[in-house]
Amino acid sequence: MSFEIHVSGHVKDVVTQTLPGLVDSLVASGITAGDADLWGTDAAAEAAVRLGWVDAVSVSRPLVAEIAALREELVAQGLTRVVLAGMGGSSLAPEVIARTAGVPLVILDSTDPAQVLSAIDGDAESGGLEQTVLVVASKSGSTIETDSARRAFEAAWSDLGIDPAQRIVVVTDPGSPLEQYAHEAGYRVFTADPHVGGRYSALTAFGLVPSGLAGADVGELLDEAEATLLEVAIDDARNPALTLAAAIAGGHPRRDKMGLVSDGTHIVGLPDWIEQLVAESTGKGGTGILPVVLLPVSPEVDQTPKDLQIVRLVDDAVHFRLIEQHPDEVLLSGSLGAQFVVWEYATAIVGRLLGINPFDQPDVESAKTAARGLLDARPDAGAPAFVADGVEVRVSDPALAASGTLAGVLDALWERLGTDGYVAVHAYADRTSVPQLAGIRELIAADCGRPTTFGWGPRFLHSTGQYHKGGPANGVFLQIIGAGEVDLEIPGRPFTFGQLIAAQAAGDAEVLVAHGRPVVTLTLTDPQVEVLSLFEAAQ
Repeated sequence: MSFEIHVSGHVKDVVTQTLPGLVDSLVASGITAGDADLWGTDAAAEAAVRLGWVDAVSVSRPLVAEIAALREELVAQGLTRVVLAGMGGSSLAPEVIARTAGVPLVILDSTDPAQVLSAIDGDAESGGLEQTVLVVASKSGSTIETDSARRAFEAAWSDLGIDPAQRIVVVTDPGSPLEQYAHEAGYRVFTADPHVGGRYSALTAFGLVPSGLAGADVGELLDEAEATLLEVAIDDARNPALTLAAAIAGGHPRRDKMGLVSDGTHIVGLPDWIEQLVAESTGKGGTGILPVVLLPVSPEVDQTPKDLQIVRLVDDAVHFRLIEQHPDEVLLSGSLGAQFVVWEYATAIVGRLLGINPFDQPDVESAKTAARGLLDARPDAGAPAFVADGVEVRVSDPALAASGTLAGVLDALWERLGTDGYVAVHAYADRTSVPQLAGIRELIAADCGRPTTFGWGPRFLHSTGQYHKGGPANGVFLQIIGAGEVDLEIPGRPFTFGQLIAAQAAGDAEVLVAHGRPVVTLTLTDPQVEVLSLFEAAQ
């Protein structure tokens, strides 16, 4: 088989209880046949235009030769550095594909000005702007992060006397405003199936074009996926997608948090892609499954909370089961193409088990609207509650800041956690210059004793941001903002990248507070120095 799944202990009992209902309901064959009624009458209209991913392998086959030909053409011109401007599923799938294939692909899914400048300038190892091709990936082109990145690159090439038309490749939906603009500008355009949502688009042009141009073998990826299609389409207890869905969304009470652990798998970064797929698809109507990306030695793995289901990604689930004892866990192994297919099917099936529509994202727009309002009004951030070690502290409730210390404000935030709560850390900072910031997740998880997620802003707004507003109201939120000295104009816009990312952070906090979620915002005026103070406080 191209995909292996093994369950044991309590989770095996849950699967045994849940599987018969899924098999008898013909859910797997129904998804394959495009049955939009599987998720109820309220979801039918949306599902009817969002099931194109089921046919992605066959629809995408002609792209393989087109991508290979374009890559050969670009390399012949000395254009060997590929940058992808995309958000959510449009960037996370290509990132996993490229990292697993071991080919260089620069991901620009941030509005942090220093990170944007780094993507534009390049470096001595990968090449500079003169050797760069930009892939702009957006279903409509109206995504503000992607549009801003395109404008910045166009201006940078024009300043060098280089025609951007020779350097930009667009991936979008047919008939979109971006397609019209791209054709007028003379850019190369790949159109994707409009009946596929961004988070399910791994095996469409959105996943294949940027990773293929970077050098990944996308034909092999489609072969891997195709080998799994029959397994996920059958209404049988051997269907790995049915088993996976039952394991992560079955049982009473349901374990509503899922710890994703990469433990020896050859696939690099898959949990980040799974996180956006599952969180955005299921986090709505006050319910959902919260993915938590973990290390094999993370606190949540050592002392697994009762509401957390561990899913361990390994290279050989059968062999791993024989040599390791991991009771109550789900073990998965398979090729990357197989993983994409199984997780997409399983996530759609989880939607049915939860009684929600897995294809909409009703709460994502709220943070975007708030950010746009703040960009128009440009209000002052206001005085912080206090400043400690150069870190400015702002809180949604004055009581959170009563201690006047960094450690104290964090402890006060953890005290708002219920027995079923979680902590979400949002870092609006340049992940290329302070990647170590992600390490604070481990310290916080150990300190608060509850599942803790970490997301780079603003990219998480297009994925887990849906869960934060639409899922269970049991999260507490820590924003970390890197207020660097660098800023960058956005050509044709009345605001800069620095103003944009500040508005996105403030807008998200505003919406979270409106939903009754406690928020602490820590602004690092000198991130390289003050990240150490933050780490000390988190311990």
